[in-house]
Amino acid sequence: MTGKRATTTIPVFGRTWWGRLWVEALEQRGQLDPNRLPRGATHARDGSVTAPTFAPGEVTAQATGRLERPYEVRVRVRQFTDAEWDCVLEAVSGRLSHAAAMLDGDLPPAVAEDVAAAGLTLLPGPGEIGPRCTCPDEADPCKHSAAVCYLVADALDDEPFLLFLLRGRTRDEVLAGLRSRRRGQQRIPVQAAPITQPNPPAQTAGIDVGVDARTTLATRDHPLPPIPPVPVPAQRPGHPAALPVDPPSGHDGLRDVLLALAADAAARAWQLATGESADAGLELTEEEDLARRAARLIGTPRFETFAARCDMNPRELFRWGLAWLHGSAAGFAVLRGDWDPATESAGMPSYLTIARALLRDATGTIARVTRNRVTASRRQIRLGRDGLWYPYARAADGWQPCGPPHHDPAELTRLWRSTTVSPR
Repeated sequence: MTGKRATTTIPVFGRTWWGRLWVEALEQRGQLDPNRLPRGATHARDGSVTAPTFAPGEVTAQATGRLERPYEVRVRVRQFTDAEWDCVLEAVSGRLSHAAAMLDGDLPPAVAEDVAAAGLTLLPGPGEIGPRCTCPDEADPCKHSAAVCYLVADALDDEPFLLFLLRGRTRDEVLAGLRSRRRGQQRIPVQAAPITQPNPPAQTAGIDVGVDARTTLATRDHPLPPIPPVPVPAQRPGHPAALPVDPPSGHDGLRDVLLALAADAAARAWQLATGESADAGLELTEEEDLARRAARLIGTPRFETFAARCDMNPRELFRWGLAWLHGSAAGFAVLRGDWDPATESAGMPSYLTIARALLRDATGTIARVTRNRVTASRRQIRLGRDGLWYPYARAADGWQPCGPPHHDPAELTRLWRSTTVSPR
């Protein structure tokens, strides 16, 4: 009795021109481990890898494995430089039928030949694909990243313009570049009056030396158009671009830290552009900036990680974040240090006496004054140098801010019952 040997069928990828071209580039020109690619192809069809997400120059996805937390997969493709993009767009726009098809939403396969005529290749070549994965497999690529490489072919079947995105530009950016060049090629030159130029600039082959502004203005017989208004800032801060290279191995979480810093920088730039902040926190001390960032992470899973990376006790950093959340820099100053109103500000002692009476009536216990702090039982209000009163509550490990400040201590004592504290 003879038996048949079981065979493994490798799934087929690439139903369209562009999908097949990607698979060909992946398997024949990408210089990836040929022994790993078949495992990736099989893995791409078993449902353990999520649909890839595309961004300029990279594809990301998640893959399930032995650990509870999914692996993060990232496949990078070398982006064209601006000069290379100029060559690509010039080559494509020179072929009227190809440019027209692209402007109509189609991407004919012959565009790859146009790009090749410009000395470039639209499909990635040797060394232009960089797969990375957080799984412990040190192979390049591992089965997870190889699977994502194959899933790119499925995406290109549905939207071939994603190939341009992998090279660094969106579909809209590419089409806008083509329209601009087609309009330039269709312009009819206008005969202008000869201009005498005393010192004509030297013409260098291949270099645009520009024009003299006075000469250009002298040819105009109509008023200049008005200066365009300054562009209005975006309605919200932008998102950071993908990292050009992966962080060194052995630095878990470094990528997320870098992206968080980039997002924070984008938010500060947006605040400066919109006038929402005079300095966007650029004048803060190191401790103030830690408090500012901690305030944004309170209640999120990233808070504990942030505290560990700052080498700080999470409870103390939590207090810092609460102080900043409720009172910004002034509130943080109240948390970090006390001061003596009796010696620094005339008239302040009487305010402290009034505050002590109010707090005593609100809590039904004896209230005492210590420098700028009025304390009764598990409640406390602190007078800041800005003249505001900051509420505090006693937690298991000390005093912590429990609400926004107010100029009237009586208002704070009326709000005690609605003020909640989150001990840590």
